[in-house]
Amino acid sequence: MGKKGLSLEEKRKRMMDFFYETEEVFQLKEVEKRCSKEKGITSMSVKDVLQSLVDDNMVHAEKIGTSNYYWAFPSEAASIRQNKKADLDKKIAELHTREATARQAIENETVGREPTEKRAKIMSDLEAARTTQAEHDQELLKFQNCDPEVLEARVAKTKVAKEAADRWTDNIFNVRSWCKKQFQIDPATFDKNFGIPADFDYPE
Repeated sequence: MGKKGLSLEEKRKRMMDFFYETEEVFQLKEVEKRCSKEKGITSMSVKDVLQSLVDDNMVHAEKIGTSNYYWAFPSEAASIRQNKKADLDKKIAELHTREATARQAIENETVGREPTEKRAKIMSDLEAARTTQAEHDQELLKFQNCDPEVLEARVAKTKVAKEAADRWTDNIFNVRSWCKKQFQIDPATFDKNFGIPADFDYPE
């Protein structure tokens, strides 16, 4: 059985170790040659791995003349993690604010009105909030090797955000059930009036 190749995250971690250990500035060809030899990263994948680190602001890239130079120093690692943490904190706070605003708007809506732009916006915000949550989950996975304590806190906050989204979904289902009992409005009609999609359910 052949040896299993490195995952993208393993390659990213090894490349960051390479930069931190050498504390030098390199051109792409040098990175390809040395990372292949010293870190076991195939030369064909070095460029993509390096670009992913540049995109995440973990490795610096500067074009001088016709050549590109890359570097990352150990002294910058803590600052990079702190900046990323602050960015995720801000995004999660915005997600909580949007969730609370949309939930309040749903509670304030009365039964029996025709669909409005406001209801459509509420459902759009709910979907956007779920998408943002999924993006945060993926973002956390990319940085799982950087700082376990920071990531543990991020995972906890993301869990709280998901629980809030679940409560919000509970509220919609409860209101739908109440309308059925009080006004004999079937769920399909309720969903249509409030612009709720047919596949509406709890987030995975």
